[in-house]
Amino acid sequence: MLLLAALACAGAAQAGEDDSLVEYQVKAAFVCKFGNYVEWPPAAWGAAGEPFRIGVLASEAVVEEFRRTAAAASVAGRPVEVRKLARGEVPEGIHALFVSRGMTAQLPALLAALQGRPVLTVTELDPGPATGMINFVVVDDKVRFDILLPPAAQSSLKISVRLLGVARRVEGRS
Repeated sequence: MLLLAALACAGAAQAGEDDSLVEYQVKAAFVCKFGNYVEWPPAAWGAAGEPFRIGVLASEAVVEEFRRTAAAASVAGRPVEVRKLARGEVPEGIHALFVSRGMTAQLPALLAALQGRPVLTVTELDPGPATGMINFVVVDDKVRFDILLPPAAQSSLKISVRLLGVARRVEGRS
């Protein structure tokens, strides 16, 4: 949890680094860690030893940042694998999906295709009705996130109270 709290504060760019690169380093680290704070139905995991798969719909630079981060990550003892998704592709065989703000037009169709399936959806859009279960926002140069519990529950995903505790905002909490 300390890593998540530290990452939430790490959104400001360091000297000489591109703001968006640092922002995506933080977001990639978050997404790779989110899997350890979400409970999937047992059937969603597949065979023992299969990787935790993250589909990324974003530019090649963002996908590469996710791959670098995933190389050192694990979820529930499984290695993390990142797959670049093509525009219009309905992702199969993934546990989490990250959609960048540049791919906003693709999001409604993706959310509809994944509705009810055990896939954690993560976005970085202006807060509103069409965001993922977890939505990144930048506040005071820090990467934070909001959590929408209803779509997670509809997809049979249970988000840990430890993750809810570090979210900026949680919707649908009873």
